[in-house]
Amino acid sequence: MSDPHAPDEESPEPPPETELPEARSRRWQLWRSPADQPTWARPLLLATAALAGLAYGWGIANAGVETFYGAAARSMSGNWHDFIFGSFDPAGTVTVDKLPGALWVQALSLRVFGFHIWALVLPQVVEGILTVLVLYHAVRRLAGPVAGLAAAVALAATPITVLLGRGNVSDSLLILLLVLAADATSVALSNGKLRWLLLAGVWVGLAFQAKMVQAWLVLPGLAAAYLLAAPAERWRTRIGHVVAAGVVTTLVSLSWMTAVSLVPAHDRPYVDGSTNDSVYSQVFNYNGAVRLGGKPLTPVAGPIAPFLVTAVEDRQILNFASASVKPSWHRLLSGPFGLDGGWLLPAALLSVIVALRRRRDRDQQGEPARRDPGRRDPGRQATARRDPIRAAIVLWGGWFVVLAASFSAGTYLNSYYIAALAPALAGICGVGVSLCGPPPWPLRVRLTMLVACAACLGYGWYLLGDAALVPAWIVPTAVVIFLVAAGLLLLAPALQERLGSRGRLLIPVLACASVIALPASASATVVARGLGPFDTPFESSQISEATTSFAATWPTLTRFMQAIEQQQGGHAVVFGTDTSAQAAPYILASGLEVLPIGGYLGGVPAPTLATVQSDVKNGSAELFLLPIRPASPDPRVRWIEAYCTQEPVARTARPIQFAFYRCPQSAQAAPTPTGGG
Repeated sequence: MSDPHAPDEESPEPPPETELPEARSRRWQLWRSPADQPTWARPLLLATAALAGLAYGWGIANAGVETFYGAAARSMSGNWHDFIFGSFDPAGTVTVDKLPGALWVQALSLRVFGFHIWALVLPQVVEGILTVLVLYHAVRRLAGPVAGLAAAVALAATPITVLLGRGNVSDSLLILLLVLAADATSVALSNGKLRWLLLAGVWVGLAFQAKMVQAWLVLPGLAAAYLLAAPAERWRTRIGHVVAAGVVTTLVSLSWMTAVSLVPAHDRPYVDGSTNDSVYSQVFNYNGAVRLGGKPLTPVAGPIAPFLVTAVEDRQILNFASASVKPSWHRLLSGPFGLDGGWLLPAALLSVIVALRRRRDRDQQGEPARRDPGRRDPGRQATARRDPIRAAIVLWGGWFVVLAASFSAGTYLNSYYIAALAPALAGICGVGVSLCGPPPWPLRVRLTMLVACAACLGYGWYLLGDAALVPAWIVPTAVVIFLVAAGLLLLAPALQERLGSRGRLLIPVLACASVIALPASASATVVARGLGPFDTPFESSQISEATTSFAATWPTLTRFMQAIEQQQGGHAVVFGTDTSAQAAPYILASGLEVLPIGGYLGGVPAPTLATVQSDVKNGSAELFLLPIRPASPDPRVRWIEAYCTQEPVARTARPIQFAFYRCPQSAQAAPTPTGGG
């Protein structure tokens, strides 16, 4: 019989109607699941990603943005010199006090679309959506599509994930790159090919550009999973692969830092966060060791501007509520950190227990064959070692444990930092769901799921005790879902059979809905209230007002900067001010040069006093906005206060007060004051 697929030159062309089904099939290929996955996998995953994108992107035109990072991104979008070196201000005086990896993406968005709040936040929305998609694949490779979809849903429902996607902080890119690294590691665990483990090292190295040393904290989990479950039988081979990936990670991580260090100091901005203009000092001291043992504002580059200290003490800074929580072993289990990302901890813990018990049961089943040394089965041992479920638990559990321990011990912790725990927590919960197997479930599985539902509901109820504004509908809704799910879980098998195959699907669906009911409700309130990374679900209106959206003040700041620029004529510097923190909203609103004296905290020696005097002498700078209460000991500020004319008070935010100083060109000849400021 001839092959029906063989070409036949004499056969006529098929009529157009026969091509329509194939064309329609190609159009729908993006929606349809691949052949190796259930038909429901891709549609549900894409629906989950779409809902996540809607939550992240809702109202981004009025999103609450961090002005310091936003100002740096706008400055970097103006020219390629500032872009490459991560300059904070348009004139390239000082850098941002972090590595600029995430800001590069934001700056490119602003360069393409122009300056808009939505253009600044758009990269984080895209990164959040991609993280949901990649997490599905990373978990599915080891635990199956059910686990992957459950992990994606859990991640999308976690409030801190939604909060993070609605702002402009760098953690969203960090998390995407680390999940890509976990995905590459999962592939390496499946096929044993070194190139995938090396790719994981590249992803971690790129993540280092976004959040520095924090990116390396996932390496123990990735390495442990590979050493345990990689296909290579010899320990020496697996260790060699891990070492090679570590070398790649180090090279990629340090590449930009090394390149910048080789550029002469006069050809680049001064490195903020250092006293010696060293990006290595910025990364490993200011953003490394100090984070573990310092205070929220630790002087590593000279005296801190006193008005910043006052702002901290008077709670006039963003995220103070979480930054002031003391280090402890239970730091992440309650308060703002628990409300942000702790909802699924009971389900994750139970998943780990079930997975380890499953492994123990399998080991016990193979024990008789191992009691006789002469009957050792290398194949059985290799299979036990390479158990993908155990590998997944080690990978995601190692990620979670190391990061959680670091966050619990670190002195300074913004609440959005713990977003890095969310993928690991979701991955563990996804593995736990896969261990239940397909319904109908035996009694043991149903009782385990019932315990998970009850524990998550009880823990969520406990977390709500730290909340200020909890809508009245949230707890009753969660309780009703739990009661319905519990009733279905406790049904006798005979009664479950009467539900039919589709009816029985309600049992796992409602059980999972019961677990995520409270975090999903918290995420819904986040979107409804327009909150962002510096907020916490159910926070008070007073705290929300303290994190007022920059978009609300943008028109006022823009008009102010336009008026000042017109008054200043041809001055290259519209005005100077004490610290980059003070200059940030003005640069973000206008894109004009506001000279930041002393970097983010005020302690770096850039610009120098001689530079300030030179700028005044040659007419580049004339106006300075400085705090007059509390007074600053900075010699640059004292010189301006002593030899320039103070104008009427510009702004009062008790107990902090600011005033403008106008400096005539003749002030440059005045000596440097030596007395107190």
